[in-house]
Amino acid sequence: MDIINKTEVKVFVFTGLTDNGKLAPFLFILFLHIYMVTILANIGMIAIIYRNTTLHTPMYFFLSYLSLVDILYSSVITPKMIHDLISVNKTISFNGCALQFYFFAALGSTESFLLSNMAYDRYAAICHPLHYVYIMTKKKCLSLVFLVTSMGFLQSAVQTSCVFSLRFCRSNLIDYFYCHTPSLLRLSCSDTFSCDMVTVYIIGPTGSACLIIILVSYSLIISSILRIKSAEGRQKAFSTCSSHLMCICIFFGAVMSTYLHAPSSAFEKLDKVGSVLYSVVTPMLNPLIYSLRNQEVKRIIMRVRHNLSSVAKTLSNIRLHAGALLVIFRK
Repeated sequence: MDIINKTEVKVFVFTGLTDNGKLAPFLFILFLHIYMVTILANIGMIAIIYRNTTLHTPMYFFLSYLSLVDILYSSVITPKMIHDLISVNKTISFNGCALQFYFFAALGSTESFLLSNMAYDRYAAICHPLHYVYIMTKKKCLSLVFLVTSMGFLQSAVQTSCVFSLRFCRSNLIDYFYCHTPSLLRLSCSDTFSCDMVTVYIIGPTGSACLIIILVSYSLIISSILRIKSAEGRQKAFSTCSSHLMCICIFFGAVMSTYLHAPSSAFEKLDKVGSVLYSVVTPMLNPLIYSLRNQEVKRIIMRVRHNLSSVAKTLSNIRLHAGALLVIFRK
């Protein structure tokens, strides 16, 4: 990632998520809990999939990788945002801003590509069930994961190089809680035409391609489900992709609500809410949605809880017996 530093600005200052001193402590506690749940839930999802051979299928392979991406994606923004809520000094160095921008854009792009891959996987499973094992082989799944990751990081490298080769000689105040593309472009005193073209010819088309793959896949899936004669069969087929569809709607809905409108001060607060939703809340919701709506995952979680309860009960009984034996020996 070759970044030509022509800037006179060495440090950027965030306005933060809120300027309300009374609201900041509440938001600090709220987002700290959200971040902890995000990390634990996604690690738990990866552990459940890894430990249970019945979940070693393409769908759960993509889901485990989605959990890994969500852990990293959330960690790029959330810890700094939480720290800034209770900090007077909301600064970030030029290089730190560039790194934050790069990894956030890379992981966000990777997630959108991965969600489109998962839509294709559900299409293959529901529309071509007899050929599914031949379509979604282990080698193909690994290749798709490598492809989406490479595309995400390559796209981010182009975007980051473009933005951080600009000159920043005006204010260093970023009216946001992270290094946000429109906010950075507003601070630049260079011509931003090249960055606008990168968005128009690279970022826009790849994002549109992801949405097209998802829409086409789910159109074919719904058409296939409606042709199933039994109500039980239709419900079973739809339940296998409903969790993924919810995750797609939340992620892309938040992204589009943030970026697909004309620049206006009236939308500034809405932009921040949308950004919080897709950068902080969505990584927490993804594993929870799959845990609550996926019957197979729910059964495994219940079994793990039952086993843990049995172990706790056994340890309690051992302590009681050990205590009784100590009393007897003392006598």
